[in-house]
Amino acid sequence: MKHLEVSIYGRVQGVSFRFSAKRKAEKLGVCGWIKNMSDGSVYIEAEGDNDDLVDILNWCYKGPLFAKVEKVNYEISTRLKGFKNFKINY
Repeated sequence: MKHLEVSIYGRVQGVSFRFSAKRKAEKLGVCGWIKNMSDGSVYIEAEGDNDDLVDILNWCYKGPLFAKVEKVNYEISTRLKGFKNFKINY
C-alpha cells in the first residue's frame, strides 16, 4: 500500500473531474478523497496498491472528456492515512 497526493491544473473544474475520478478510484479499489481548490486546480489524496495508484495517476493526465489537463504534480509515499473509501470533499 502506498499514499498518493496529486494536484491537477488546467480546465479541471466544471467538467465532472471529481465524479469521474471517484468512479475510477472505486473501480480500482482505491480509497481517499478529491477536492476542487480555490486556485482552480483539483487535489487528490489516495491510497492503494502501487499499480492502482499508477492507473489513477495516468488517468489524471487526461481526465474526463471535457477536461484539458495542463500540469500534474504528484508525490507517492508510504505515509498511509488509512482511508476507508473514496469521497468528494466540498
